[in-house]
Amino acid sequence: MLNRSLAVCLALALGSTTARGLLPDEENTIKVFKSASASVVYVTNVAITQSPYMDEQAIPQGTGSGFVWDRQGHIVTNFHVVQGGNAFLVTLGDQTQLEARLVGADPTKDIAVLRVDKSHDKLVPVRVAKFEALQVGQKTIAIGNPFGLDHTLTTGVISALGREVQGISGITIRDMIQTDAAINPGNSGGPLLDSDGNLIGMNTMIFTRSGGSAGIGFAVPVSFIARIVPELIKYGKVVRPGMGITILSTGQKYYLIGDRPGVVVNEVSPRGPAAKAGLRGLRRLPGGRVAAGDVIVGVESFPVRDFDDLYNAFDRFKPGDTVSVKIERAGKPLSLPVTLVNIE
Repeated sequence: MLNRSLAVCLALALGSTTARGLLPDEENTIKVFKSASASVVYVTNVAITQSPYMDEQAIPQGTGSGFVWDRQGHIVTNFHVVQGGNAFLVTLGDQTQLEARLVGADPTKDIAVLRVDKSHDKLVPVRVAKFEALQVGQKTIAIGNPFGLDHTLTTGVISALGREVQGISGITIRDMIQTDAAINPGNSGGPLLDSDGNLIGMNTMIFTRSGGSAGIGFAVPVSFIARIVPELIKYGKVVRPGMGITILSTGQKYYLIGDRPGVVVNEVSPRGPAAKAGLRGLRRLPGGRVAAGDVIVGVESFPVRDFDDLYNAFDRFKPGDTVSVKIERAGKPLSLPVTLVNIE
């Protein structure tokens, strides 16, 4: 009797699942794909060369993904997707192929912007989320073209926030999103979305020993994208803050101060912000020798151990901001207010 009752309960449970159809999470994933996939494009990087007979040849350099930023034709992708190319093709979801040109790029954040000049009526811009709302454990959805397979969807969660990963430029990209949504070659430049279909990052790189997805993928956060893309569209480059100094290389620094943390100021530009704040460069000693002047060890609350730290510290501010630059001068700590300016 007990077994029969159990069987009836099981049958009712199975029947309710069948009647219900898709699970809520499945319905959500399908909804996001249907609404967001039209914003995802396929990017082909092409190098135009001349043959010995002076004929032009189009040589594919690689492929990746991207997403529509606005209805003016701007497409966002990774810098490493377009690197080395001088012509680009953007394929929309309906297989329309459009020629594109490079508007601007920021290798330090692995971000590039292309622009297509036709079929703007077919473009569906991605919706942008707010980075501050992200939490470890929330759902992630990646859409791209891995291995050239058109509009592939994978799902996962945010595994971690604030990861530091060395970018293609050699500069560390900080505040990266780590996700276990499968990311493979060809996914680069595609969007990482939340459960509302909003852009939270751009799929950029993976940690792998085999060349395939190992469940550890990294995405450039939307906070960087939302700040950098408008600058690339407006100026063709990123407006970066600086204070008018040159610094010593790692080897030169080691010769002067050993392996102590900090960045050694080489020269201070006359009438620049650093000069106005009183920073000092190398001191020339009798006999042609030099001695360290100021060693930068921090900017505001951010410690500075090397150039990578200094670059990323300044990257958190904008031209016109006044920041506290912490230095060591002749072994004594000092803090100097410096107003940052736009540098080329």
